[in-house]
Formats: sequence, structure tokens, C-alpha cells
Amino acid sequence: GSSFVANLMGITEVNSLAPHYRCPNCKRSEFEGDDKEPLGNTYKCGYDLPDRECPVCHTKMTKEGHDIPFQTFLGFNADKVPDIDLNFSDLNQASAHEYTKVLFGVDNVYRAGTIGTVAEKTAESYVRGYCDDKNIIMRRIEQERLAIGCTGCKRTTGQHPGGIVVIPGYMEVFDFTPFQFPAEDPTSAWRTTHFDYHAIDADLLKLDILGHDDPTVLRMLQDLSGIDVTKIDLGDLDTMKIFTGPEILGVDRYKLRGLTDKDGRKYCPTGTLGVPEFGTSFLLGMLEETKPTTFAELIKISGLSHGTDVWLGNARDLCTPNAEGKIEVPFKNVIGCRDDIMVNLIAWGMKPAKAFKIMEFVRKGKASKDPATWSEHVAAMREANIPEWYIESCRKIKYMFPKAHATAYVTSAFRIAWFKVHHPIWYYCAYLSIRRDQFDIESMIKGEDAIRAKIDEIDAKGNSASNKEVDTRETLCICLEMCMRGFYFKNIDVDKSDGKKFVITEDQKGLIIPFRALDGLGDNVAAAIVKARQGGPFISIEDLRERGKINNTSLEKLKALGCLDNLSESNQLSLF
Repeated sequence: GSSFVANLMGITEVNSLAPHYRCPNCKRSEFEGDDKEPLGNTYKCGYDLPDRECPVCHTKMTKEGHDIPFQTFLGFNADKVPDIDLNFSDLNQASAHEYTKVLFGVDNVYRAGTIGTVAEKTAESYVRGYCDDKNIIMRRIEQERLAIGCTGCKRTTGQHPGGIVVIPGYMEVFDFTPFQFPAEDPTSAWRTTHFDYHAIDADLLKLDILGHDDPTVLRMLQDLSGIDVTKIDLGDLDTMKIFTGPEILGVDRYKLRGLTDKDGRKYCPTGTLGVPEFGTSFLLGMLEETKPTTFAELIKISGLSHGTDVWLGNARDLCTPNAEGKIEVPFKNVIGCRDDIMVNLIAWGMKPAKAFKIMEFVRKGKASKDPATWSEHVAAMREANIPEWYIESCRKIKYMFPKAHATAYVTSAFRIAWFKVHHPIWYYCAYLSIRRDQFDIESMIKGEDAIRAKIDEIDAKGNSASNKEVDTRETLCICLEMCMRGFYFKNIDVDKSDGKKFVITEDQKGLIIPFRALDGLGDNVAAAIVKARQGGPFISIEDLRERGKINNTSLEKLKALGCLDNLSESNQLSLF
């Protein structure tokens, strides 16, 4: 995303130039902002620019540009190993991996290997187990000494979920690493590097070909609606409003569920439940404190939420009111992404090469690991009159997210949010079909009050709630919002339900729950029911059991929910 050439080639839609207008008709371009004003009030993102008509041909101009320096991709002297990440729908990830064999050749691509090591706690349990097995009484200090010796030893090998290592055509894999077959299966589709990829990542190109839910959701939304998702207005003001409150959705924040305020009242401060990157409890809190109103601020929030020691104990203390109610630094000025550091330091007058060097040093968290070098960088920043709060903020950082990643994620999230605001039934259908696995059918079909009661019941359990209940609660929060907006859930229908996806009712106001939502009924059985139904409708519960391959436990659950009320027990008809 930091490569403008990749943008021109259609590889990424992230435009890395400074914010600007471009006429789609006569191709005239106009750039906005003053690069010499450090942390100024100029627009940080093209999507936030006000609408403008082309002065030449009077066509409405497109607004683009995110101000991402290219140097973050290859360095100032093309001496940095490029980090290439490609996000595919998780449905297409495997075929994307296979295509690298076509591009580079079977003997030139390998899955990146990982080596799992013994953790400290595991090592301690090994030593205790050894002592128990051998009936050895050992002093605690000796157990700790032996555990330290075990910690970090190789425990297992694995594969990086998306990493593909590319060997140059003029070299062999053995110039870098042996390879092995997963589970020692020579018929496996992929071979894995024997050495941990971190040991060779400075010598070879690694492509991260990752599976992601966002493209899957956007594809389903496009298929449902017929709307080209790439044409959605990313400056839509109504969509932007959900990041500061749920009122644009027509719901009361104190009837929703998400957070609990200091008075014990349950509420949801935004309309972003279910929006990727912005729907978790942590992000709801961030949005409530920062109140973003621009696309640039959403990108900053994404960067802050993915970093380590960037928000909590750092930027948050600077941009939120202190004990006296004062804000030290405006939110738009705090460091959000690694690229901000380089852009800001250059704007303050620092030489570009030095600014890049400091950015690379800070974003890897080296300030705490290499104090001597950090002292040199601090001296250079003070010489350039960089504010002390900025220097201290850099010192605390352990890891920083790249702005190109944040921009790509927020772009997808905003498009999905646009559907939530303007076409809610399609949004809820896609979200629940693809992103959620745990459901509570009984409360969902009863409606708003039952759903709210179930959420409160899970909340009352506190930390004793199981992971399954926590996941169910997250699903129910979005179901509650959907019902509050005038929509409803329809029970599993033997004749109409899909195996995996929710189905929109004919009146466009409800969703028919799929078979997989039934607890204990897996995807394979759900698919088998739908396939069997193609041979004709089920005429009895016995017919459903035999053709649909459903076990008695699942049948009993369907009966309890009233899904089988219209079916007789057996195929036999009684004459009397």
C-alpha cells in the first residue's frame, strides 16, 4: 500500500500520494495541504476533502491520497527487504497459494516453517512431572534451574499460516535451508522450510498471502445487493456518524449492549457493533474517548489498536482529559502509525534519511533495547526542536502498525459499515453468515426483550462465563441491534433454511436461521440436509433422519424449538 506503482497497476487501491483531487474526465489533478506545516490542520486523507468540481470540464472530481511515504516499502536506498502482504478471501487463500507455484515454479516456493519452543511454564511442569515420576524430592531453586535449561528448546515444527518463501531462479533451496514435508507426508501439496523463517527472512523474499473475512463479506454483500462495492462513497457522512454514536441507526444507546458505564448502566457508545476493526469492547472504548469524525482519524485508531504500547499508557494519556480536565495533545497529532513518525520528523525539518532511520528504530521497539543508539536519536530530535512529549511517546513504543495496512483495513470496514447504515438487512445477513459461529436460537426468535435478557444473564456470570457463552454474547449483541431496528429472526425452516448462510425472508424484514446455528449440528450435516432436500421435500421426521443423516440429539433439539411441528413421526399413514 505504500507503493504508488502498485496502486497504478491495480495491485492495491491504497493511493499513497498526498491528499489530492483528480478529474476522472480531463485528468486534471490538484494537491491540497502544506507539507511544511508540522502536525498542521491540513487534510491527512483524500476522502476527507470537501467535494469539488473540476474548473476545466466541470466534472465532479474524485478525492484520493493517504500521504504514505514510499520509503517504508523499500527504504531510501532500496536497501530494505520489502514486506509484501496480500489479503484474500479465506475461501480463496488455498488457490492463491497454489498460484505462486505457477508464477515462480514448484521448486522455487515453499511454505515458511515455524519452530515452536518450550515456554517457561511448560518447562516448569516438565521438571515437576519428572520429579513425580521418579519420586525425586528436589529443592525449588534446583527445579527452577532445570526449567531454565529446558526453556526455549525446540518442541515442535509448524507452518506459517500465510507465509510463502520465494527462492531466486538462479539458486536452489539448499543454498538457504533444507526442506521437510508436513507430518512427514511426501504426498503433501506443500514443502516447508526446515529452518524457522525468521532465520532466513533477511535473505529471501517472503510473501504473506493471508486469508481474511472482509473480502468474503464484501463479496456476499455485492452478490446480495448487485452494488459494486468498490464504487461506495468512502466520504459518506451518514456512515461516519456511526463511529460516534448509534443514533443514525435509529436506536437508543442505553437499550443496546456493549459496555458498562461508571454508574453500572449498560450501553453501546457507537453504531459499530459487527464492523471489522471497530466492533470489539476495546475499540468501542477507544472510539468513545477519541470521537473520530474523519477517515484519517479512523486510520489512526486502526494503527493505535494494532500497535503495542502505543495507545494504553502512551497516546491515550496525551489526548484524553487528565485529572484537571485538560488535554495535552489533540488526538489528530498523536502517533498512530509508523509512517507518522517519518512524515512528522521531516515536517519539523529533520533530514529525510535520519527521519526514516528513527522511524525504523522506534517501530521495532528498539528504544528500550538499545539505549545508546536511542540517546543519539534523542539528541538529534532535540536539536530539531521536536517536542518532549513526542520523544517520550516514541520511547514507549514496542511495535507500530504500518499505515498502508491500516488504510486497507479501514477501507474495507467503511464499506461494510456503509451497508449497515443504508442497507441493513443485507449487512446483518452477511455478517451473521460469515463472521459468527455461536448462536442462541431460542432468544433470537423471541425477539428484542429475550435477547437482551440472555445477554444480561451471561454478563451476570462475569469471569465464570465459558468461551462459548462469551462468543454467543457477542453474536446476541448484534442480533439485539438488528431487532431494535425493526427486523426479526425466523426459526430454522426444514424447507427453506440454508446449511450455512442466513436467508432473507420475502418481506425483506427477517432472516431465516441456517441449520448450522443449531448447537451440535456441524457444517457437514447441514450441507447434507440441504443436498437431500433437492431430491424432494421431507415428508416426515423419519424421512429427515434417514435422508438428512441427522442424529437423534439434533432431532430432539429441532423438535424442542418447534421446527418439526409440521412433520409426522414416520412415513406410514394411519387409515384410522
